[in-house]
Amino acid sequence: MSAAADTSAVTNLIALYAELVDTGDFAGVGALFADAVFVGSGAPLEGGAAVERMLRDTVILYEDGTPRTHHVTTNIAVEVDEATGTAAARSYVTVFQAVPDLPLQSIAAGRYHDRFVRRDGRWRFAERRVRIHLVGDVSRHLRS
Repeated sequence: MSAAADTSAVTNLIALYAELVDTGDFAGVGALFADAVFVGSGAPLEGGAAVERMLRDTVILYEDGTPRTHHVTTNIAVEVDEATGTAAARSYVTVFQAVPDLPLQSIAAGRYHDRFVRRDGRWRFAERRVRIHLVGDVSRHLRS
C-alpha cells in the first residue's frame, strides 16, 4: 500500500469506531478490538469480548438501540511505519448527546492514542488509550 492509502485505512478505522459506538453496535466495536488492548478509565481490557462487555455494562442504550450520542473525532494525526507494518495515531474526541430530557450538548471531550498493526494486508487496532479531560453531564450516557 502507499502511505496515503495506509493513512486513509487507519483514519477509516478511527471513524468506524465512532460509528459503531453511536449506533449501539457493541459487538462490532468488540470485533475491532479482537486482538487489541483498550485502555480507558479502568483496568486495561484485552480482546473484543472484554471491550464489548464493558460497553454493554456501562453505556445506556435507548429505545432506538443507540446511546443517542455522536462521537466527533478531529485533529487526527497518523504516522505509518511501512517497514514494520505498524502505525500510530493521535486524535481528539468530543462526545455529543441528546435525549428527550437533555438538549443536545457536549458531554465529554478528550484524546485517543491509538496503535495499529497490518495483518494479512489489513490494518487493525492493536491498542486504544482513551483520556477524557473534560466531562459534562454523563448521567444519561453512563450507568452509575
